Amino acid sequence: MLPAPVLPAPVLPAPVLPAPVLPAPVLPAPVFSVSVEIPDPDPAPAPLSVQPAAPSATSSSFDAAPSAASLFVLQFSTGETISALGTGLIGRRPLPQPTEHVDILVQINDLGRSVSKSHLEFGQHEGEFWVSDRFSGNGTIIRRPDAVLVRCEPGRRYLVPRGSRVEIADQFFILN
Repeated sequence: MLPAPVLPAPVLPAPVLPAPVLPAPVLPAPVFSVSVEIPDPDPAPAPLSVQPAAPSATSSSFDAAPSAASLFVLQFSTGETISALGTGLIGRRPLPQPTEHVDILVQINDLGRSVSKSHLEFGQHEGEFWVSDRFSGNGTIIRRPDAVLVRCEPGRRYLVPRGSRVEIADQFFILN
């Protein structure tokens, strides 16, 4: 006589539980400030830290000479304002390349780290202000006064009319 066949126990599907609904995390608002290097003939203390850009052997021929440059005012989302003549870099810890010369380094303290170390280059050509994204992680956007939005392609220079808002990741400045 043959033993009775053994049948496997029935398999029940695993119970499906709804995923718990968790409230969205509340993150503190980013804290940041701007420090710039601006030569000032008036030795009065300023709210921005002043630090000269390191000299280098070469300069871009695209840039106008600082003595012929126009004055542009950058009003940052932090409330800081700088006057820009010539060329500069903006970022969390901006640093020019060894063969590069800039007049101003603008450091943005961005705890959220949305701004790259050397996020944006700026300068002037024939009295007009230009910006160039330095292959940043979060990009650069220009919002012109006529409501035209321009996403900057890294490494390319874009003319910026006065009154434009230049967005550098989560931060921005208005050009006056």
